Amino acid sequence: MNTHYNFHTLFTFLLTIISHTIPLISAVGSPSPINIWPNPRSFTWTTPHAILISPSFTINSPSHRYLTPAVNRYLRQILTTNYTPLIPPPLNLTTPPLQSLTVNVIDLTPPLSHGVNESYTLTIPSNTITATLVAATPWAAMRGLESFSQLVWASPARIAAGLVISDWPMFEHRGVVLDTSRNYYPVEDILRLIGAMSANKLNVFHWHITDSQSFPLVLESEPELARKGSYGSGMVYTGDDVERVVEFGLEHGVRIVPEIDMPGHTGSWAEAYPDIVVCANMFWWPAGAQWEDRLASEPGTGHLNPLIPKTYDVVKNVVKETTTLFPDTFYHAGADEIVPGCWKADPTIQKHLANNGTLSQVLEIFINNTNPYILSLNRTTVYWEDVILDAGIKVNPSMLPPETTIMQTWNGGPHNTKRLVSAGYRTIVSSSDYYYLDCGHGDFTGNNSAYDQPPGFDQKKGGSWCGPFKTWQLIYNYDITYGLNEAEAKLVLGGEVALWSEQADPTVLDSRIWPRASAMAEALWSGNRDETGVKRSAEATDRLSEWIHRMVSRGVKAEPIQPLWCIRNPGMCNTKNPIF
Repeated sequence: MNTHYNFHTLFTFLLTIISHTIPLISAVGSPSPINIWPNPRSFTWTTPHAILISPSFTINSPSHRYLTPAVNRYLRQILTTNYTPLIPPPLNLTTPPLQSLTVNVIDLTPPLSHGVNESYTLTIPSNTITATLVAATPWAAMRGLESFSQLVWASPARIAAGLVISDWPMFEHRGVVLDTSRNYYPVEDILRLIGAMSANKLNVFHWHITDSQSFPLVLESEPELARKGSYGSGMVYTGDDVERVVEFGLEHGVRIVPEIDMPGHTGSWAEAYPDIVVCANMFWWPAGAQWEDRLASEPGTGHLNPLIPKTYDVVKNVVKETTTLFPDTFYHAGADEIVPGCWKADPTIQKHLANNGTLSQVLEIFINNTNPYILSLNRTTVYWEDVILDAGIKVNPSMLPPETTIMQTWNGGPHNTKRLVSAGYRTIVSSSDYYYLDCGHGDFTGNNSAYDQPPGFDQKKGGSWCGPFKTWQLIYNYDITYGLNEAEAKLVLGGEVALWSEQADPTVLDSRIWPRASAMAEALWSGNRDETGVKRSAEATDRLSEWIHRMVSRGVKAEPIQPLWCIRNPGMCNTKNPIF
């Protein structure tokens, strides 16, 4: 059944009916008394007004394992939130009050997976007691319910009326990367993040679970990895924890994609298996050594040894159990930042090199022994771009066919995106120049001479390798298909902002991610340009301030982007002259 086609057939039919009863006036890109974040693709309103929501308001929806909890959650939110906007919408109240929302789902069967249809149409009439949400899938219904909830405010609750929203995303993959190895995040914090992602219509939580610093994932097949490699028994994720995160994600329409980075970034494995990890627990950049001779790119050394057969016994246990814990069809296998000095420190690899072998061959041996196994578990493998683009250690792209491989780019901005898609790879964009949320907070190494310079010293990036700080405007204005032709642009699946946790933990989680991830969320859902093709970040500013206020009211401690004075004095905080 072609549900996408059937939905749009029904969608066209609905608009035909509506057009005979409501003169459609576009509200997209123009000031509106109340807004939705991310901005819908089509938001049409007649004379803006509002109606009360009945105290006995109900949501009528088909039964579904994950949609039903979402319906119950939104019903509680609508009836109890009593949200007070920063600027109360100047809308007249009319009657009768809204008694119900009827949710119609075209196809209840599609699982939450990449490419699932998220299209919906929401109609809130002026003169009837029932609103209607028509959604292609249960996951699309969740997007529509979120939009409905953002149209509600005040006590007693009221909602914008006389409108029709038709909505669907520009990009199918819209996510957040969180590193839980360098610093640990309790499950409750992860759940709060996923809930906020759902509210922003982001649909992929990329969980970078392990790294050289710690191995917090408890695996029954390899219990020593977490027992010895985690920060402690209170800083691990058990199978029950993972199940809770996965189920919570499903109830919020957010996929959970695991990443077990290897063969680099594996120093924590050495606590349990010192014989399969090279250069573990060595000083990362020896005194007097050139940067090119370092053992790691930051403190925390260790790479798996691809020339030891036992390596693959452990790796396959890890991969198999991880895919059992995480049902998503994507499996992120890492393969970034292979540091030559680390592998060169191992006698076995030294012997290989002495026999005219190369470090790229060592990586190829690892990929040849692991990627086919991942594919045999019915997974699509995701790798960081380094595996084929690194200047020194990389595999021949023929080993990783585009049909079964997705690449994630983090270096080189649009240039590396172009290199990947021109080679035929589906690509996820996480360009550090735009999407790295940890940048701009300096460097975490101690005794850093960059911070002991005479007055007047040019601070440049402030010691942060990827500085400066990535502002929400920079993120919002980034076009992830910049410089691509039409065929190449189709291979860009979407993007992910990333929070690496060298200098982040639960105390700053919300403010580091929000509202900057919200900026990406709108850019990837409905674009960063208005209907005339002009960048709309200036217009988005007041809307984002209001959305931040609503997120905070829901328990997400997003940071502000402007003084309150600005939204109360529209346009006065903009600039009318170029800054650069």
